[in-house]
Amino acid sequence: MAAQKMEFQAEVKQLMQLMIHSLYSNKEIVLRELISNASDAADKLRFEALANSALYENDSDLKITIGFDKAKRTVTISDNGIGMSREEVIANIGTIAKSGTKEFFNALTGDEAKDANLIGQFGVGFYSAFIIADKVTLITRRAGSTEAVKWQSAGEGDYTIDAVKKESRGTEITLHLRKDEDEFLNDWQLKSIIRKYSDHITLPIMMQKSEWKEGGDGKGGEMVLTDEFEAVNKASALWARSKNDITTDEYNEFYKHVSHDYQEPLAYTHSRVEGKQEYISLLYIPSKAPFDLYDRERRHGIKLYVKRVFIMEDAEKLMPQYLRFVRGVIDSADLPLNISREILQDSRDVDAIKNGSVKKVLSLLEDMAKDKPEDYAKFWDEFGRVLKEGPGEDFANKDKIASLLRFASTRLDTASQSISLKDYVEKMQPEQAAIYYITADTFAAAQHSPHLEIFRKKNIEVLLLSDKVDEWLLGSLTEFEGKKLQSIAKGDLDLGALESDTEKEIQKKIEEEAKSLIERVKSTLGDAVKEVRVTHRLTDSPACLVAGEHDLSGNMARILKAAGQNAPESKPILELNPTHKLVKRLENEVEEVRFNDLAHLVFDQALLAEGGQLNDPASFVRRMNSLLV
Repeated sequence: MAAQKMEFQAEVKQLMQLMIHSLYSNKEIVLRELISNASDAADKLRFEALANSALYENDSDLKITIGFDKAKRTVTISDNGIGMSREEVIANIGTIAKSGTKEFFNALTGDEAKDANLIGQFGVGFYSAFIIADKVTLITRRAGSTEAVKWQSAGEGDYTIDAVKKESRGTEITLHLRKDEDEFLNDWQLKSIIRKYSDHITLPIMMQKSEWKEGGDGKGGEMVLTDEFEAVNKASALWARSKNDITTDEYNEFYKHVSHDYQEPLAYTHSRVEGKQEYISLLYIPSKAPFDLYDRERRHGIKLYVKRVFIMEDAEKLMPQYLRFVRGVIDSADLPLNISREILQDSRDVDAIKNGSVKKVLSLLEDMAKDKPEDYAKFWDEFGRVLKEGPGEDFANKDKIASLLRFASTRLDTASQSISLKDYVEKMQPEQAAIYYITADTFAAAQHSPHLEIFRKKNIEVLLLSDKVDEWLLGSLTEFEGKKLQSIAKGDLDLGALESDTEKEIQKKIEEEAKSLIERVKSTLGDAVKEVRVTHRLTDSPACLVAGEHDLSGNMARILKAAGQNAPESKPILELNPTHKLVKRLENEVEEVRFNDLAHLVFDQALLAEGGQLNDPASFVRRMNSLLV
C-alpha cells in the first residue's frame, strides 16, 4: 500500500511557522521537548500495563535512546514506551484537538518573546523538531499491536503516513538536520544538552559511549563511538531526592518538564510528609498566567504518582479550582496503584493529601508576600483574580486566603491592586468600625463614584473593586479580623463616631427642611425607585443611587444580566443632596412639567454615574435638550 499524503490542520501549519520563527534562538529545547514526550510515553505504558502486563511484551526495561549519524546528518530519539496507532498519530500530530485552540491563537501578540512563552504553555513540543530539522521521520508501534506506522513531513503543509514493520513497540523520531545545525552531530554537545535540560527524567537516557582514538602515526586523534551504551542522566525521580542534593537549576528544569512552560517558575515548595499519609509533593507557582487561565473547565496541572509510578495527569482532585495555576507532582506511598478517577473522588487519603498540599501552596504564597513583595506583586498581577475565587470555594482556608488578597484603594488612588486587608485595618481611623468598599464595572467608575465624596472629605480609606469576581468574593468574605466589610453604596450610611454631634444635628435639620421635596420627587418617579431620601454621602454631586441593605448591588445585577441570568428584581434608592444647586433648582421649580423633567434627569444622571443603563435614552436626551435650551 502506497504512502498516503495528508494535509495538516490549518492551526498546525500556523503553529509550526510560529514555533520555527519564535523559538529559533533557543534550539536546545528541541531535545528537551522530544525527550519529555518520550518520558510521557513510558509513563502511559506503565499505567496501562497495571491492568494489562502483556503490553510490556517481555521488555519492562523502559528507556530513551539518542543517537546521531554524521554522514546522514540525522539525530534520532527513540523510546520503548506506549507508542501510537495510525489513528493516534493523525490525531496527535496532524491536528490539534485541544479546547482553548481559538483562545490560544487570539492571545498571540506578534511579539516573538511573548509568543514563545504561549507556545510552550500550549504544550505542542513535537513541532519544535522543525526548528532544527527540515524533515522529520517518525516510526511508531503501539504496545500490544502488530501494526506500525511511518509518519514523515518537511513541515510545510502536508505529511505522508504509511504502514511499515517495526519489531519493538514505541516511537523513533529521526531529525534530518537543516543546514548549519551541525552542533547536534556532536557527542559531547548532545550529552551536555541532556544533562542540562533532562537530568531529572526518571528513565535512563542512553547514548553510545565515546572514547579517544589516537591517530595512526601517533599524532592527532579523535573521539569515536563504541558499541557500549551508557546512561547520560541521573535517571532518578527528582522529587524523591533530598532537597539538599537538588540545585535551583535542576528544580527550574524539572518545572519546565512538568509544565511545558519555557519560563522559570516564580517559586516552589518541596516537602515529604510522613505519618497517617506518606507522600512527597513538589509544587510550583508559574511566573506567567497561561492563556486559558479563566477557563474553569481546563485541565489542571498536577501529576499524580504512586510509589514513583505515573498514574494520571491533571489530577483535579488534588488541587482546588482557585489554585488551578499550580504545577507539579504529588507522589503517594499509600494509594493503590490501580487508583481511578472514581476512587479519587471519594478517597479520604486523597482528601488529606489535597488539604496538606493546599496548605503548602498558601504558606508558600504567605512567605512570598512577606519576604519577596516584588515577586508577590508579579504573582498577584498574573493570578490575583483567580485567588479571589478562594474564599467562596475553600471555607476552611478562608482567613488565610483573605490575608493574601490585594486591592486598589483611595489611599493610593491608582488601579494597582497592592493594599492588603491587614494594611487597611492597621491604617483605619481609631473610631472606624468597618472596612469600606465600593464595586463598579471599571476602576475609573469606582474611583470617580459620587458615593466616595464624604469618605474623601473625611479621609476615610475605601477599597475600589472593579474585577467581576469581586462581587462573588464579597458574597463569601463578609469580615476580616472582626471588622465587617461594608459597601458604601448599599443600605443606610452610618459613620458612627466618625461623625461629630454637630454634623449629625446639621444633617437632621437638612432632612427636616427637605421633607416636602423628597415626597414630591418620590411621587414623580413612582415605581422607578424604592425610596427617595436625603443623602449622608454626597458633598459635591446632586444625587446618587443606593441599593437596599439586602438587595443586589447595581453592579452585581448587571453582571448577572450579562451572563444571561435573571437577577432578582429590586428598585434602587435615590439619595438627594439638598445643598446642591441643581437640587435647589428642582426644589424651587413650580411648573409641574419642568419639575417632572428635572426629577427624571437627576435620577437618570445618578443611574449613569453608577454605571447603569438608561431604559429610555431618547427621553433623557429630550429632557436634557429642553433644559439646555
